[in-house]
Amino acid sequence: MPKAQVNQQSLKKDASEDKTSLKGTFVSVMLLGGFIILSWLGVWGLYISR
Repeated sequence: MPKAQVNQQSLKKDASEDKTSLKGTFVSVMLLGGFIILSWLGVWGLYISR
């Protein structure tokens, strides 16, 4: 098998793996960002109420 075909197959395989891992990364970042925002709002609410 020529090297060009091997490289194309490995690139296609890598591209499909990247899409699935990026979806999980996006969800994780959104959850972490939401937690940080809620934490800051909670601290700000405590500061304002005192």
